[in-house]
Amino acid sequence: MFTEAQLYSPVTRERDGDVTVHLSEDHPGVHDENYRARRNAIAALALDHAPGAAAPRIDYSDDEERVWRIASAELARKHEIYACREVREAAAMLTLPRDHIPQLDEVSALLAPLTGFSYVPAAGLVPLREFFGSFAARTFHSTQYIRHHSAPLYTPEPDAIHEIIGHANQIASPRFAALYETVGAAVTRLTTDTALKFLADVFWFSLEFGVVREDGEIRCYGAGLLSSYGEIDEFRHARLRPLDVAAMGTITYDITHYQPVLFCADSVDQLVDVLGEFFATMDDETPARFARDTDQVR
Repeated sequence: MFTEAQLYSPVTRERDGDVTVHLSEDHPGVHDENYRARRNAIAALALDHAPGAAAPRIDYSDDEERVWRIASAELARKHEIYACREVREAAAMLTLPRDHIPQLDEVSALLAPLTGFSYVPAAGLVPLREFFGSFAARTFHSTQYIRHHSAPLYTPEPDAIHEIIGHANQIASPRFAALYETVGAAVTRLTTDTALKFLADVFWFSLEFGVVREDGEIRCYGAGLLSSYGEIDEFRHARLRPLDVAAMGTITYDITHYQPVLFCADSVDQLVDVLGEFFATMDDETPARFARDTDQVR
């Protein structure tokens, strides 16, 4: 099954209201009591958020702001070299701040005139049906915590740097935003876990870890690559396969490691056409149809 939950620290709430984020033993902040208390407090704010209300405002610490400044500056340099033109142009229009961590409502205000997307808070992992389904209303569920200050260029889990620098720069593109919306519409048609998993896996190998040929180079557009200081250097060494929705929805992969296989589009036009058609027409029978077509080819 789709294993994105491996990336998020579980969040629990006791009967007395106490919220706990359960960091893994290899998390950089697991032995920092102040960091753990901070994560618990930020998660509690997200859990208490009422739909339609303003996103909770986080009073970020000096350490957290420093992490953002370091990661933002370093990733911006990487994007100039490795990101595709569609993302670079969208990022130039979005103009995320590099000197401070933007509040979620600030991100929404920047996205609104470009693509109409808005950000809402998430304590951690959001159920797949809710996460993807919200795209239909151009809503994105985002964490608000920041990785531990001892490792500003590394995180074992998605944080605000991934959600904002990775996804918001991508969603600022009208063409990518339209793909997200089509994903959300597809989820409303799906009733089986098999179909939802297939959709999630295609999303993983495209809007999270997709690459494209551009100007004779391989460049990235996936949010997972755009927000990873380490993997954005390594993706060019992956084994590239042509854009193939059937393969993307069925390939076995390990979500916790750099991806050894990536699917490469010949152009942004091609990936928008192929993915747009797939998400617009997908239904519960799609995985079975792809399986039958594959068997017939064999």
